[in-house]
Amino acid sequence: MSRFYKRLICLVMLVFVISGAVIYFTVDIHTLTNLTLFQPWSLAMAMGFVALGLFLDGSRLMHLVHISKEDITLSQAVQVVFGNYFLALLTPGATGGAVAQLMFLRKAGVPTGKATVLVFVRTIVSILFLLFCLPFIFWHDAHILPGVSNARLGVISFTVFLLFAALGAAIRANLLNHLAVRIARKLAVPRRRTFLNIYRDTRNAIRLLGSSPKAMLLVFAESGLSLIAIYAVVPCLFLGLGVQGTDWYTVMGRMIFLNMLLYFTPTPGGSGIAEGGFVLLFSEMVPAGTVGIIAVCWRLIAEYIPFVIGLYYTVKVFGAAFLDRKTIEP
Repeated sequence: MSRFYKRLICLVMLVFVISGAVIYFTVDIHTLTNLTLFQPWSLAMAMGFVALGLFLDGSRLMHLVHISKEDITLSQAVQVVFGNYFLALLTPGATGGAVAQLMFLRKAGVPTGKATVLVFVRTIVSILFLLFCLPFIFWHDAHILPGVSNARLGVISFTVFLLFAALGAAIRANLLNHLAVRIARKLAVPRRRTFLNIYRDTRNAIRLLGSSPKAMLLVFAESGLSLIAIYAVVPCLFLGLGVQGTDWYTVMGRMIFLNMLLYFTPTPGGSGIAEGGFVLLFSEMVPAGTVGIIAVCWRLIAEYIPFVIGLYYTVKVFGAAFLDRKTIEP
């Protein structure tokens, strides 16, 4: 049995165990009563928002590729997005997602060097958007992290955003080249090469970010709209359960905060951490005994369905023999 099938079996088992545990520990005597109020149209609305988000994600990638003076179609860009969902869920820390994007971009005719930079930029733009939102979220939501003042969280997130901007400006101006070489000289040869490659890709990514400000502004807007559309799954599910009068700003803010954390989780696709974080953040906003079920539905619509579609596109583009490979390489 290939490593892919072993990982797939492990992932399916992990998802079932986590989903079952989340539901088991959150249901109560009110669950069935509240679920009878659920409106099926909300599922269709949620899937519509995910489809819109994935479309915008593909569109921003297509525009990014155009900025790099290469060319791919919207269909090819969407395949890259789905491929990312597939391999990201199969690997710890979602590391396979970057490999999948490289594979699909190379298949579409983008040179390896540019593809590497594009994957890096795509991630940077998403994180920058989330970082940009965090101060506004912390200043609005007084109870997002009990025991930690929102003023402190806001200052920290804004400071991190400024540090990212300052670091980017310094790298783009080649002010850190000498420091990077000095650090590399102190490392062992294999780590030295890895460090210098990362620094080179980071510098090229930052240069790409600043190469076409107007086009990059469109990419940034598409990134934000894409993420917001995908996170809108949760408000749709809330409405389906009859939740009204809640602060939707807080709901979306907590989704942004949670998904920002998921970028840095070690588990495949944030499995376990995503569901647990969801329960902690939203248990008081939904009808009793339903928060675990909503968490599982959110993951199903926003992660697992795109994962299955990504599996389909991976087999379609690279052939079924790809799943029998022993290693994941671009």
